[in-house]
Amino acid sequence: MNEVKIKPIGLIHTEFKNKEGMPIQGNLNPNNKGEVEVYDEYLDGIFGLDGFSHIILIYIFHESKRYNLKQKPFLENKEFGVFAIRSPIRPNPIGFTIVNLDGIEKNILHISGVDMLDKTPLLDIKPYVPQFDKKENVRIGWLKNRINKNHLSDGRFK
Repeated sequence: MNEVKIKPIGLIHTEFKNKEGMPIQGNLNPNNKGEVEVYDEYLDGIFGLDGFSHIILIYIFHESKRYNLKQKPFLENKEFGVFAIRSPIRPNPIGFTIVNLDGIEKNILHISGVDMLDKTPLLDIKPYVPQFDKKENVRIGWLKNRINKNHLSDGRFK
């Protein structure tokens, strides 16, 4: 398989029009609001989603036009391999964020904890289930002792 074609199922709308100053992880900024617009042809797919408090959004880093296999990530000034960091500059520019599902009105999902640019193409939605998704005894590699609140993008991934 040399190529995979994927069609967006909707758009993610946020207040972030530029990469500079946007949060680098939604969980670190839980009050940032946004909306997911699910295209009408996929509306039946959200049936039953209203019972979940959190959802996983899988999307395309639509402004990422290149990739580097080694990069300096946020929170660090030395390089790591792209698969050891969450940079948007990747061979396949796919991102994911676990967000709070605050409500649903027709084809609009109201969410909080966003960390993506406005008009981000949405590929998939999955319910967050702690018994499936939460892991115990986790090691976080080079990120240990580097994570705190309110980390913002500094433009290094232009």
